[in-house]
Amino acid sequence: MADKIIGVLTAGGDCPGLNAAIRAVGKAAYSKGMQVIGFLDGFRGLVENRTVRLDNSNLSSILTMGGTILGTSRDKPHRMPVAGVGEMDMSAVAIENYQRLHLDTLVCLGGGGTLKNANRLSKAGLEIINLPKTIDGDVAGTDLTIGFDTALGIATEGIDRLHTTADAHQRVIVVEIMGHNAGWLTLGAGIAGGADVILIPEIPYTFEYVVEAIANRSRHGKRFSIVAVAEGALSAAESEAAGAEPESDTEEDGDSSFAASRNIKLTTAIEKATGLECRFTSLGHLQRGGTPTATDRLLATRLGTYAVDLVMEGVTGVMVAAKGDECVPVKLNSVAGKLRLVPPDHPWVKSARSIGVSMGDGPIR
Repeated sequence: MADKIIGVLTAGGDCPGLNAAIRAVGKAAYSKGMQVIGFLDGFRGLVENRTVRLDNSNLSSILTMGGTILGTSRDKPHRMPVAGVGEMDMSAVAIENYQRLHLDTLVCLGGGGTLKNANRLSKAGLEIINLPKTIDGDVAGTDLTIGFDTALGIATEGIDRLHTTADAHQRVIVVEIMGHNAGWLTLGAGIAGGADVILIPEIPYTFEYVVEAIANRSRHGKRFSIVAVAEGALSAAESEAAGAEPESDTEEDGDSSFAASRNIKLTTAIEKATGLECRFTSLGHLQRGGTPTATDRLLATRLGTYAVDLVMEGVTGVMVAAKGDECVPVKLNSVAGKLRLVPPDHPWVKSARSIGVSMGDGPIR
C-alpha cells in the first residue's frame, strides 16, 4: 500500500504554538512512513497550489518559534478575493488541488472561521481534521486551544507592568485585551494581573457601576485603578441594541479598530465622571507574538500527534479536542459555527467577585 500523504495548513490569525503543532504532525507522520505537504498562507495556498515538503530539515528547531513557518491568511475558499475579478468561490479549485496531490487527509490549524471553512470542505468530500487554535479560547467542544496559555501570560504581564505606572501617576488605566465575543483572556488575565474592574462580552456592564467601583477605591485611599476590558465588551444598552447572537469566526476575521474606538470613549467617560486622570492602552498584537509557553507546546504536540493517529485509523471530518488529559475526536459539524463563551456563573467569575473585582454589572458585593 502506498504511503499516506497528509496536507497541513494554518489559517486565520497567528498565535504561539502553531509551529509546535506543525512539528508534531510532521514528526509523528514521518515516524509512521507518511509524507507531509505544507500549504503556504492558509487556504489561499491550497487554492493556488503553493506547497512545501515538510521533513526533518524544516521541522527542526521550530518547537519554540512563534508565528507559523507556513504563513497564514484569513482567506476563505468559498469567498476568496481574486485579482481583477473580486470575490469568487474557489472551493472546486481547492478540491482539485487536494486530489491532484493525492492527499489522504488535510490537517487545518485554526479557530472559529477555519472550523467553518474546514467543515464546508469536509461536506464537499475532502478528508479533514482540524486542530483548535485561538488566543481567545472560544472554540466550542474543547477545553483548551493552542495559543491561549501564551497570550494569557503576555496579557497578565502587561497588566503587571501597568500597575507600577498607574500607581506612580495615580491614574486609572483602561487596558484592552483581545476577545471579540469571548472574555476568557480578559477574565483570566484580569484576575491573574489584579485588575480592579473586568469587563467581558458575556456580562454587559452598566457604566455607573464601573464608575462607582473606581470612585470607591479612590475614597478608600487607593492611588490607582486598573480596568481590564475585552475588545467585545458592551454596556447593557449597547448589548440590547446589538441583539444578535455572536458569530463564531470573529477571531479569524474581525477588525478591532471599532472596539478600540469604543473603549477609548469609555476611558474618556470614566475620566469625566470620576475626575481622575485616565489612560487607555491596547495590548493588541503583542498577545499573538513570541515564544509559546511550555503548556502550549505540550498541548500542540498532543493534538498534532493524536491527529496523525486518527489519520492512521481512517477517522476524519473531526476536530481534535482537548478534554482533561485526553484528546478526543469531535465531529466538525457539531462545533463549526459555535462558540465557547464564559458562563456568567463560571468559577473564574465567582472568584473575581469574591475578591472584590467589579464585573460592571452591579455594586461590589
